[in-house]
Amino acid sequence: MAVGTRNQTKNTQGALDCPMSRRIDHQGSSASDQPPPQPGGWVLSREAVREVDRLATARFGMPSIVLMENAAIGLCTRAVAMLRDLGTARAVILAGPGNNGGDGFALARHLHIKGYDPDVLLTTDPARYAGDAATNLAISRSMGIPMHRLDVSEGAEVLEHAAQSPVLLVDALLGTGIRNAARGVIGDVILQVNRLRAPTVGVLAVDVPSGLDCNTGEPASNLAGDSGPTIEADATVTFVALKRGFLQLGAQRWTGEVFVAGIGVPRELVEALGEFVSDTRPGAATKPMSQHNAPDDPPARHGQPDEPPVVQPDHRGE
Repeated sequence: MAVGTRNQTKNTQGALDCPMSRRIDHQGSSASDQPPPQPGGWVLSREAVREVDRLATARFGMPSIVLMENAAIGLCTRAVAMLRDLGTARAVILAGPGNNGGDGFALARHLHIKGYDPDVLLTTDPARYAGDAATNLAISRSMGIPMHRLDVSEGAEVLEHAAQSPVLLVDALLGTGIRNAARGVIGDVILQVNRLRAPTVGVLAVDVPSGLDCNTGEPASNLAGDSGPTIEADATVTFVALKRGFLQLGAQRWTGEVFVAGIGVPRELVEALGEFVSDTRPGAATKPMSQHNAPDDPPARHGQPDEPPVVQPDHRGE
């Protein structure tokens, strides 16, 4: 998509697509290999996202860091395409305090390996990261990728200066678990990113635009009921499947063009925990379909999860 242009996009044949068409990123495929956007698809709620990540590890034995690595590969595919559109090698990755930030660290590593110039802006003390996010942070630092703190003036100045020439800003601040309005440093950064958006400044959101409630497709609210700051992205790479709120017509203001990137979770989990909708275009009149009635889908070979959904921090819900 031509960054900064929201009204129309071009596919590889030069024909106009709906700017919010859904497509799957096939890692390593050429543009000509990409399938055309499909009207129907799988959709996950916030609660289902938690369970998909949890059961991929607990039931299928997939290490969570593998999921994060696969997410970063899918992100890198779209980031490289946007960098080429912008005509720049510069990317600034805004990393939040949870595993969404970890996805950003892993993306920085992949971009660096490919010869691009990523900078990472942290919203918190590096010592606060744990688990997979801490691992990817340590690797990125060892590779010499520049890092700055956004919770001090230095980081804010780096972000402001970055937008003076073509650059891709990557929103890896908050994930699907957000329910309340962003505030503090992250809220301020969201407002700054929106102010900096321009034809030469692209914005790519990781999984969900920060500040957006992925179940409602609307900005999360504060205790007074006021909408909080929300990233206005040119494109969003969302993992595993579309999020329920993305089907709302108003959500496209925040998501931009949406790309679904697989992270390797078994399809049985998506089919058991998600819902198939006949039309994923924003605002389309859709009704959930039985997964057994999904087009071109073989009979389901799975049962329901052994355990009921539990509310706990998920891989990228922070």
